[in-house]
Amino acid sequence: MKIRIGQGYDVHRLCEGRRLVLCGVEVPFEMGLLGHSDADVAVHAVMDAVLGALALGDIGKLFPDSDPQYEGADSMELLGRVIGLMREHGYSLGNIDVTIVAERPKLSPYILKMRENLAAAFGCDISQISVKATTEEGLGLAGMGIAAQAAAIII
Repeated sequence: MKIRIGQGYDVHRLCEGRRLVLCGVEVPFEMGLLGHSDADVAVHAVMDAVLGALALGDIGKLFPDSDPQYEGADSMELLGRVIGLMREHGYSLGNIDVTIVAERPKLSPYILKMRENLAAAFGCDISQISVKATTEEGLGLAGMGIAAQAAAIII
């Protein structure tokens, strides 16, 4: 059995006039994340973790922000393409572990839906998907942005 692990990290600045989308879930909040796509930091971290496990670079290489076709792109759709690459290389998902770092908004009401979205995208059982949220206790990003890190095991 081939087992590979990858890790991913992403961060985006909060700004007005944008939707806040995390793991494909629109979270009601007065600000959203600034980015070329929908700026879903959690999905971006997941994609980078899977691409890292495959040794295929990162999402900037695959979906460059200089390419106008990705402007406003739905990150869940891009994740589908990464999952396709994973399968083309003969792998399936072992598990994903995602941590979202945000001072606000409170994300606990949305975690289950985030897990469901990722499980549906990977075509796996929800028990293979972990999504957690934490703060930096007022340090670090301190309300200026949201970060996410992810680990992926592919088999």
